[in-house]
Amino acid sequence: MTQPSVGITAFGAYLPRLRLQRKAMALANAWANPGIMGQGKGERTMANWDEDAVTMAVEAVRDALPGKTDPIADRRGIAALYFASTTMPFADRQNAGIVAAALSLPEEIHTADVTGSQRAGVSALIAAVEKVKAGAKNALIASGDRRKARAGSTQEFQFGDGAAAVLIGSENVAARFVGSHSLSVDFIDHFRGESEEFDYNWEERWIRDEGYSRIVPRAVKGLLEKTGVAAGAIDHFILPCTFAKLDQQLATKCGIDAAKVRDNLAGTVGECGTAHALVMLAHALEDAKPGQKILIAAFGQGCDAAIFEVTDAIEKVRPHRGVKGWLSRRKEETNYMKWLAFNGLVEMEKGARAEKDNKTALSVTYRKRDMLFGLVGGKCEKCGTAQFPRTRICVNPNCRAVDEQKPFSFAELKGKILSWSADYLTYSQDPPSHYGMVTFEEGGRFLSDITDVDIGTIDSGTNVRMVFRVKDFDDRRGFKRYFWKAAPIY
Repeated sequence: MTQPSVGITAFGAYLPRLRLQRKAMALANAWANPGIMGQGKGERTMANWDEDAVTMAVEAVRDALPGKTDPIADRRGIAALYFASTTMPFADRQNAGIVAAALSLPEEIHTADVTGSQRAGVSALIAAVEKVKAGAKNALIASGDRRKARAGSTQEFQFGDGAAAVLIGSENVAARFVGSHSLSVDFIDHFRGESEEFDYNWEERWIRDEGYSRIVPRAVKGLLEKTGVAAGAIDHFILPCTFAKLDQQLATKCGIDAAKVRDNLAGTVGECGTAHALVMLAHALEDAKPGQKILIAAFGQGCDAAIFEVTDAIEKVRPHRGVKGWLSRRKEETNYMKWLAFNGLVEMEKGARAEKDNKTALSVTYRKRDMLFGLVGGKCEKCGTAQFPRTRICVNPNCRAVDEQKPFSFAELKGKILSWSADYLTYSQDPPSHYGMVTFEEGGRFLSDITDVDIGTIDSGTNVRMVFRVKDFDDRRGFKRYFWKAAPIY
């Protein structure tokens, strides 16, 4: 019996709207290191204060699965979720579970966090393929990173914030899995200890010459030999690497045409940690043609590499925005102090209004988990009225039916601002604090925070979409709380 082909059936990405200008970064640090001005070219993605690895991964999955107006039903068939990151918000709470809840994935699902190395995104990709080969209907990979670096460091200029998502299945395969090869080598190019905020980096030449230049070719050549694919047959070569032109040199060393090396987006995005190989993969798939072969590799205490062959179905599998769409949705940011504040690199005065206990009632969080994480309200089965939150009694005064509401998600519905306020008195990490009443065409309304706002650009009637974001922090206990906010549609 012929085994059905397994491969990529959907893909997407997410890049934050803010783009920190590297020139502004260099100017702010040149007093201490004049030579840093040489790094002041281009821009890097900058997450808003209420974004992290989890929220960006959720957005990437939503980009990969567009047009899902009923996520509760549409995503019921997803069998597994692998969340890859080295900046997960919780050390002992499954972060993949938060992503799954926000996406209204079924509770009968296998979830796992994949971490500990910069190749975790590709490791998760290979694990998802093996999961489907073993009999699962499909498996979802979501990867996101928001890495911190010391102010004025080389890493601050090199890093970027972002996420990507890939769905692996055996039906309507857009890019068929050809094979994979892995090496596990405890080569320590950098590390971050358990109690540390920042990575400790070793000497760059050593990393380049002894790490990338020796380990990556071994993995790539092993993959080509295992799959029987000729090096000249590779049409897209993906290797996240911060060393200029090293990816092209390594491709040539492996017999792959240097012209087939994908743009690593260093000038516009930076490197998005574990997610970056998958961001580059999504970018490649946006351009790929049927029959082309894509080789994706990721370095980190070894190397994972895989080959996918694009099929005719690629024309029917397109993300909502994709990497190109997110690249065009941008806002220049030149305020370096805002960057420092958003990333906790400087302690700002919060004022007396911020002095409150943000302790979260974990029992309530559990009981109302579909509402808090999935933005699930209710719709009356008798009169069709939608409402948030879900209650026992229908809010329609002409109905008032009891216990007739079925779960109804508002997460993918477009809304409008009915009324709003910009409050400079309430504490906000990005003042003023915008909030207002949001209404939906399908019915239902609720008071919501509004994020990603340019001051003076919203009004009653502004179209918004709901986004999963950080609500607030409990600094005393180290707990991060999430909820949905409205964001203008740019």
